[in-house]
Amino acid sequence: MRNVAHRGYSAVAPENTLPAFAAAVRAGATLVEFDVRTTADDVPVVIHDRTLDRTTTGSGHVWDASYAEVAAVDAGSWFSPAYAGVRVPTLAATLELLREAGPELLLEIKPPATLPQVKTVVEMVNAYGLAARTIVQSFDPAILRLVREAGPELRRGLLRLRFEADTVPLADELEVVCLNPSTADVLGDPATVATLTDRGIGVMPWTANDMSEWPELTKAGIAGLITDRVAELTGWFGAQDQLRIHPVRSSGGGPG
Repeated sequence: MRNVAHRGYSAVAPENTLPAFAAAVRAGATLVEFDVRTTADDVPVVIHDRTLDRTTTGSGHVWDASYAEVAAVDAGSWFSPAYAGVRVPTLAATLELLREAGPELLLEIKPPATLPQVKTVVEMVNAYGLAARTIVQSFDPAILRLVREAGPELRRGLLRLRFEADTVPLADELEVVCLNPSTADVLGDPATVATLTDRGIGVMPWTANDMSEWPELTKAGIAGLITDRVAELTGWFGAQDQLRIHPVRSSGGGPG
């Protein structure tokens, strides 16, 4: 069962930053998820939103800004004064950190993305020797087709806002190793989850922050949980392992 750190350990550090990725590793993440966009001068950077507004002191679309402009903004103080001065990391800096740390990578390419931009991302993953440890995912099937063209050796994952009629055929066509829907879809449509897992396609729902849902989600046959609560999930997995090794037994016939 994968413990997937959503944008790093984003409950304790600003999302999609090097401190969040380092914290995820320390907290026991087995897969670190992050988002990649490309600046106006073709530098891949790690940020979720289309704009700089929510998570930095900048504004405007990421793809309209130069890397120098993105590098100049503060990406930490919105989360806490303790993280003032933290920057939007480049993909290169993120790969450098995680190469040594050990977990696998769940790299989401955000649209819009051209074939040359996708090729740059793929080439960087290969240059850092991380192809075998990386799954490249996207909500956009067109981007996954570009990934297959640029780097057929890389595993691919499809994100879904909801299960739809074309979900399983699309997963087959794109030859993905995982399909990652919302937690509501996993809980509400176990038949589709079963169909995907029977095909060898792992299901890792997002964003699994409600601990009360974890038992039901794991019973559905999922491959992992994408969560902001990395350390809590590490502890919960450990507790489940202990219960399997040392099950709670009945006291039998009572006193005497």
